[in-house]
Amino acid sequence: MKTMRGMLLALAPTTLAALWFYRFPALWLIIISVATAVGAEALWQKIYKKPVKTKDLSAVVTGLLFGLSLSPSVPLPVAAAGAAFAIIVGKQIFGGFGKNLFNPALSGRLFVVLAFPGAMRPWLDPVLLTTAATPLQIFRAEGITAPLAALFVGNVPGSIGETSAVALLVGFMWLAYKKYANWRIPTACLLTTVVIALAAGDDPVFHLMSGSLLLGALFMATDPVTSPRTQSGRWLFGAAIGAGTMAMRYWSPLPEGTTFAILAFNAVVPLINRFRVSPSSSSRRSDR
Repeated sequence: MKTMRGMLLALAPTTLAALWFYRFPALWLIIISVATAVGAEALWQKIYKKPVKTKDLSAVVTGLLFGLSLSPSVPLPVAAAGAAFAIIVGKQIFGGFGKNLFNPALSGRLFVVLAFPGAMRPWLDPVLLTTAATPLQIFRAEGITAPLAALFVGNVPGSIGETSAVALLVGFMWLAYKKYANWRIPTACLLTTVVIALAAGDDPVFHLMSGSLLLGALFMATDPVTSPRTQSGRWLFGAAIGAGTMAMRYWSPLPEGTTFAILAFNAVVPLINRFRVSPSSSSRRSDR
């Protein structure tokens, strides 16, 4: 529960930024996502006659992360369906907290993208809430990069919790300081992104602060349940996510690939653990 409270505190700056830029659409998405996640977990545990453990706040964290990963235009029933999928399919069918293979929040997001095509559109301009293209969509179509100051603050279209780089970084610094998150995974991910962007002749800072890379690298990939146990494995895992994300940005039909990259390499984590476990680094106790 202590770690979950730390996560909620770390997500507070991002949540406040989402509410500032996307107002009531963000508020309702967060409320519906968190309430559905908690309700789905309690219902599942009651049906299967298990102790109801919603007080551990893990469902709250999953619901909040899932809600922050959505476009402000996602219909509320779709958000509820995605949050329920995140808890039931992404978490409970594996046996509950600590046993899931894939990040539950991203599992829910992928479900929304695949089961409800077009639900994430239109993307909306912050504050004005008018239809607008995201920085990565504009970059893919026209080769134009968004102003870095706007990306840093968050005044660009995107998912409600992904746009403000400063809010995400402030929250993660708290997680790293409290040792609730392992800094090696996002460091490897972001360094790999920089190297690939430079090799392609692009602005690496634009790629770092665009799309869901920071939200995914700092708060999703560092999930201790779905990330490697060893330090060397964490470096490898983070680098693979960065490479996978950039590969999708350059060569896939989609302008963004963080969700797909993290979930794909979640599946490889058992293999990484198998070949890279060592007595000195296998414990997760001190590095969420």
